Amino acid sequence: MPRLFVALEVPRNAAMSLSLLRGGLPGARWIDVENFHITLRFIGDIDGRTADEVVDKLDRIERPEFQLALSGLGSFGSKKPHSVFAGVTQAPEMYALQGEIERICQRLGLPADPRKFTPHVTLARLRNARIEDVAHYLSGRGNFHTAPFTVNRFVLMSSKESVGGGPYLTEEVFPLYESGGGWDGADLRDHPV
Repeated sequence: MPRLFVALEVPRNAAMSLSLLRGGLPGARWIDVENFHITLRFIGDIDGRTADEVVDKLDRIERPEFQLALSGLGSFGSKKPHSVFAGVTQAPEMYALQGEIERICQRLGLPADPRKFTPHVTLARLRNARIEDVAHYLSGRGNFHTAPFTVNRFVLMSSKESVGGGPYLTEEVFPLYESGGGWDGADLRDHPV
């Protein structure tokens, strides 16, 4: 069974901006552009019946679409950096969605995610990278940001057992509903043009 996780996709224009950050860091294995994503919940290896239950419950989530942007860079692993990432702007809707997914997973008997949710897009995995090199890389790119984009769905993705960084496959797509943007929901027939 492939390893499963729930994620938000990074749209092409933001992914292209991220791709411009590649290079200039010894020991970095850069993530392919098509594999950029924001993990909401890592699920791991589960049996087919549990996977079906996860899909069924995720399919019942009704939440509005929302705006996100990518902003700033950082690294994980303070004494021994193991990855560099782009940060994600704070969006209450994203945290609410992630919290609901976490509750669903726990209700289905999956163990709680031990890590605090830190939304990010992994840019590279590091092997034997020096702290000085990572600091230099980050300092030269600290003002990175993308234009805001609309998140109108979340996905269940799978990855084959590998060293990390893909390839990832989209297994299921779960739409978020349009938040309206001033539209009162009235039928068009009530408002002739």
